[in-house]
Amino acid sequence: MSRYIWQLPRWPDLGFDAARILTPLADCRRRQGALLARLESIGRQDSLTAQAATLEEDALQTAAIEGEKLDMKQVRSSVAVHLGLPRGGLRPADRATDGLIQVLLDATRNHGLPLTAERLFSWHAALFPTGRSGLSAIRVGAWRDRPLEVVSGPLGRQLVHFAGPPPETLQAEMASFFSWWEDSRGVLDGILRAGLAHLRFVTIHPFDDGNGRLARTLTDMALAQDEHQPARHYSLSARIMNDRKNYYEVLESTQKGDGDATKWLVWFLDMVRQALDAADGALSRVLAKAAFWRRHAATALSDRQRKVVNRLLDAGTKATGGGFEGGLTTRKYMGLTKASRATAYREIADLMAKGMLAPRAAKGRSAAYDLIWSD
Repeated sequence: MSRYIWQLPRWPDLGFDAARILTPLADCRRRQGALLARLESIGRQDSLTAQAATLEEDALQTAAIEGEKLDMKQVRSSVAVHLGLPRGGLRPADRATDGLIQVLLDATRNHGLPLTAERLFSWHAALFPTGRSGLSAIRVGAWRDRPLEVVSGPLGRQLVHFAGPPPETLQAEMASFFSWWEDSRGVLDGILRAGLAHLRFVTIHPFDDGNGRLARTLTDMALAQDEHQPARHYSLSARIMNDRKNYYEVLESTQKGDGDATKWLVWFLDMVRQALDAADGALSRVLAKAAFWRRHAATALSDRQRKVVNRLLDAGTKATGGGFEGGLTTRKYMGLTKASRATAYREIADLMAKGMLAPRAAKGRSAAYDLIWSD
């Protein structure tokens, strides 16, 4: 009796109910078209800034899904270097963080290049430059050579969620995957192809570790191929992280199912929809921030003032899905800049005089200020 879909006679063919897929797919296509049209209308620098923000979020969240917390400053440093942006005094990133950024960029910038075993091996080696995952030595840049089980729970009472195909079948499994990857392009809908590629890859589970990160990288690559875009402007990993519990539940139930991928694809399309919606708000914040600094290009500010203003800009407004909760106060200014109360009060007053801040109605100890986004 088959326990996993890779044991089914029909594997690797996966079916789905087209009637259930049609409406959410059309919704994604509409939102995707609107976002791409918006991106065409913005300048190169604004597009690059938006790409950097997406890449940073993608790197942080794809690692977080696996329980790994990356250093934000190192991620930002690596992204800046590879996109040709100012690093702002940040130190170079470590090899593993920089390797992840390189992998994500290669998958999208070079989405038209063939997907091969050698390319996947180089990605895997970049993710694990020391040859270790945590305290454990792993096989790097090669298919795993031992059985694979995904388990949870304390030792002795572990629950097996999934077992991958035996190692002796991986050469044939991945050869079949590479053929499908090429043959399905332009034949299968691009968004559905991205979802099925993710499902197939994590089901094969060809490496000792890093399979989830590489599956999400392949998903981004498939979406880049679909959109004919060398850069990502929405982060699917961020949405998966927000719905991580359902991610693993839907994945497990599909991998233990009868080869019908409908439930997985419906969930996947919802993640794409949410990612596109989030990108629209993020793009609005990027454009508003760029417009703000263009208006104040000649305004002299201290490093402390510039840091606080950028923090307010990064928070966005309620209209763009953000906002600095409670407004800027003297105490918050002190916390952000380590300035004294007198300095914080003086520099806030200076920002008001320069037309960057406006006071709220409350006075005294409750005084707070909001950024003036437009003239």
